[in-house]
Amino acid sequence: MEIAARAVRIESGRSFLFSFEKMALRDAVREEAGAKIFAEGLFDLLHGGAPLAARFERWCAAVESLPRKQTRVLTWPLVTVFGFIAQPKLHVFLKPNTTREAARVLGLPFEYASRPNWSTYAGYLWLAGKVRAGIRDMRPRDMIDLQSFLWVQGSDEYR
Repeated sequence: MEIAARAVRIESGRSFLFSFEKMALRDAVREEAGAKIFAEGLFDLLHGGAPLAARFERWCAAVESLPRKQTRVLTWPLVTVFGFIAQPKLHVFLKPNTTREAARVLGLPFEYASRPNWSTYAGYLWLAGKVRAGIRDMRPRDMIDLQSFLWVQGSDEYR
């Protein structure tokens, strides 16, 4: 339970997830069974030996199988935030509406499905690679820089 509790604490100090996602996750890992599913799934995502596609699909399945009280736990922000925090050179954080708008503004394709899946995530990694190439003169260090750039492009905050 300690691993899941630490992961939740690490994320809680940031503003990545909506409050309903934070609550759903806390509820899901409160009991030992949910905490075990979460911790083992996250470890596999970050350190498993299989290709990333298989690890990501297993991570989505693990998150989907977490106990659910009121709201769903399987959301794009929730399945992408922990990889993004732990391995920002490899993983990117997906906020769907902002990302889709950023892709539109930049004229880049982004095939999106609301249910987390490898195909959409692979497309997002491809999009991030295109953005990296397009802004290489700005020297983006990792996916944090790329996601921040996309956020500014797609958010209403910066119109």
